[in-house]
Amino acid sequence: MGAYMKVYDSKMLRNVAVLGHSGCGKTNLIETIAYTANTNKIPKLTDKVNMTYSMGLIPIEYNDYKFNLLDTPGYFDFSGDVVSSLRASDAAIIVIDATAPIQVGTEKSLELTESIPKIMFINKIDNEKARYKDAIAMLREKYNNKIVPMISPIYKDKNFVKLHNVFENIDDLEGEFKEQAMSVKEALMELIAETDDQILDKYFNGEELTTEEIQKGIIIGIQRGDIIPVICGSTINNIGTKEILDTISNYLEPIFTEESKPFRGLVFKTMVDPFVGKMSYIKITEGVLSKDKDVFNINKNVKEKIANIYTLKNSELVEVEKAKAGDIVVVTKINSLKTGDTISIDKDAEALENIDFPKPQIYYAVTPKNKGDEEKVASVLNRLVEEDPTLHSYRNTETKQALLGGQGELHIKTIKNKMKDKFGVDVELNDLKVPYRETIKGKSDVQGKHKKQSGGHGQYGDVKIRFERCESDFEFAEEIFGGSVPKQYIPAVEKGIKDSMQKGILAGYPVTNIKATLYDGSYHDVDSSEMAFKMAASVAFKKGMEEAHPILLEPIMKLKITVPEEYMGDVMGDINKRRGKIFGMEPDDKGKQIIFAEAPQAETFKYAIDLRAMTQGRGYFEMELERYGEVPSQFAEKIIGLATAK
Repeated sequence: MGAYMKVYDSKMLRNVAVLGHSGCGKTNLIETIAYTANTNKIPKLTDKVNMTYSMGLIPIEYNDYKFNLLDTPGYFDFSGDVVSSLRASDAAIIVIDATAPIQVGTEKSLELTESIPKIMFINKIDNEKARYKDAIAMLREKYNNKIVPMISPIYKDKNFVKLHNVFENIDDLEGEFKEQAMSVKEALMELIAETDDQILDKYFNGEELTTEEIQKGIIIGIQRGDIIPVICGSTINNIGTKEILDTISNYLEPIFTEESKPFRGLVFKTMVDPFVGKMSYIKITEGVLSKDKDVFNINKNVKEKIANIYTLKNSELVEVEKAKAGDIVVVTKINSLKTGDTISIDKDAEALENIDFPKPQIYYAVTPKNKGDEEKVASVLNRLVEEDPTLHSYRNTETKQALLGGQGELHIKTIKNKMKDKFGVDVELNDLKVPYRETIKGKSDVQGKHKKQSGGHGQYGDVKIRFERCESDFEFAEEIFGGSVPKQYIPAVEKGIKDSMQKGILAGYPVTNIKATLYDGSYHDVDSSEMAFKMAASVAFKKGMEEAHPILLEPIMKLKITVPEEYMGDVMGDINKRRGKIFGMEPDDKGKQIIFAEAPQAETFKYAIDLRAMTQGRGYFEMELERYGEVPSQFAEKIIGLATAK
């Protein structure tokens, strides 16, 4: 693989996630940064939207610094990679499209980066449709005076002329641009002064702040979230790129700089390559990781050998001899490592906090197109779930379906294509079957008799059983006196009922919440057997169900729906249409409303798609099984009719 890449000290490392709505220019920005920083790759830039579906690591070497840029997907169906990238980052750049109104991807980026240092990059400012002032107004509405346009555009006759740095001389500016520049600089100096008591005293005494004091103040302000720099530019025409590079190197500070401690790191991303195998992306939080070293997977209590350490250059793996705290590296073919695992040279090290990934929003049933591929499909799904923790794959034993859950329709369909293109497995996506169940509402008291004569030896079993509803899945009791049913046959009676409960009498669904009390019966000295009593119990069960008002049950899901307030009416009305109930609502800490509700599972399979459409992508939800409830008779008749027709 050629020469090793240079080893960087912790203080010269910067890890920055790049976020934004799809099509805002994130990937183009990274390409222009790579070009401006004199890397080998010269960008071919167009207005065409780049569809980034997974995280990309792009190390940039610039003026003795190393920037690990993490390109994130703009479609939030792939939000797992955004969450992973932010966990490995010191700061974020949020790219905003100046030609578009506020976009849902921008809003979500701002939400996800609430607690980390960030820079805003307003892109496409030389486009005739650019609305720079609107973008600034949107940011100020959310962050007030924390927003500082450090690099702003100058226009003449509505045409872009040049960029203005807040620290540059303003003598050549005119009119509103001059006033804005003066106002921004004054506001910035106040924010800088507030970061340190000594600087504050100096500022109020009218003394000039030194360059070092200004830089230190901006660094502290960004770190605390009190200063959010805004840089503007145009990725297509390489405007503002140098300014972004200088802002990263001058004003962003690394978080992890403890090189002297024992090595510890977090696996924040896993990729499975058909040729290379498993690739684990590690953020080094402490110490130094060297090649040919033994480390411990703290979460699994497993010892592993790190033979080689890699970084990336033009998407190729490049070896490094070692890497220091704050750096991001890749290791390969270490089977025990999973996303969220902590590795350390010290086997007693404390595990780092795990990564909190969003739960699946939608599920589909996955069926192989080629018969006999079931095991292959299961194996590939396991690998993909390891690569993307926002996926969930399992087999529903009641419906006999293999299920795959993800963040949205696009997410699942992308996974389907990946299975075919990367692993050669072709599957179909089908709707889920509802795991209905059956039970009884009333009580019954029945006799079940099995009597059969064949040749010299017959079969005889006779039981009397009371059936009633209970809270648990199944209860069995016996009140036999005088040996009317011999003790050795009582387990067979219970087994006969349990076996019969696998298929109910209404539509063949499993039966639940039944109590059976065996209280009488009769037997034959020669013809009675375990099998005969099992058959008698089965006869009694069917009679007992018929006479005790059998009903169909359906899964009822608990919903926690988060939406902007303006969509509350539509969302609540929609829940009612889904046979749902609303139990309450409360505001969250991000200015949205949380609705607490429940609805039948049959009405919620595609809820992720519908909620996204209702809220323009701004709503999301969590859902889990709450209980089983009775299916209303008008729906039950249709379900039973379809089941019995098969």
